[in-house]
Amino acid sequence: MKIARHQRIAALLTQSQSLTTDQLALLLGVSKETVRRDLSELQQQGKIQRSHGRARAIRRDNQGNEAPFHARLKSHYAHKSDIARHALAWIDEGMTIALDASSTCWFLARQLPDIPITVFTNSHPVCMELGKREHIRLISSGGELQRQYGYYVNPALVSQLKMLEIDLFIFSCEGVDRNGVMWDPSGHNASYKSLLLKRASQSLLLMDKSKFNRSSEVRIGPISDVTHLISDVEPEAIL
Repeated sequence: MKIARHQRIAALLTQSQSLTTDQLALLLGVSKETVRRDLSELQQQGKIQRSHGRARAIRRDNQGNEAPFHARLKSHYAHKSDIARHALAWIDEGMTIALDASSTCWFLARQLPDIPITVFTNSHPVCMELGKREHIRLISSGGELQRQYGYYVNPALVSQLKMLEIDLFIFSCEGVDRNGVMWDPSGHNASYKSLLLKRASQSLLLMDKSKFNRSSEVRIGPISDVTHLISDVEPEAIL
């Protein structure tokens, strides 16, 4: 709970110039005392700066190790497309599914038949692809578009998801380490994935073999939280 809240605070502060303790408490739905404790810990970790009742993210010249969307599309694309094809068996008419902003989910969107389902996503390329279908009800997370990385950042995501019952969350991640922890380079995406994992009835992790035994900047959660894994290699042979 606290880790997810810290990730949420970091994402909110990255999007905004700065926020007050009162504003953060309102956005997170927690007490001001809880926010103050969180901010103190984040400040000690060197992730934020505090001044006169306000907090702001420490700006860096890049977004960690996050690769632009077009670069991710070219990486292991044949494996990703095949993995995405296997995920189609999990999707039935009438379902509400959520997709993340991974390139693997974009390959899935390209192969998704035009059937009556609801798709929720924070991915701009997925929205562009599924916007061509007549029978798919498409819901975007909205917010500010991060064009280089192909996803939207919306501080109101928690409130938005209260209106949806997610049957299946399909996603990928930057890596899973030897302890079975999932990681991502972006705090925004890690927060999105952590939240959807909690909200969805089932979850499906799509991973090619290059992502095993890897970590990144931001923790998503344990792979044990995932219902099922689809990969191009048996995970027991790597983890």
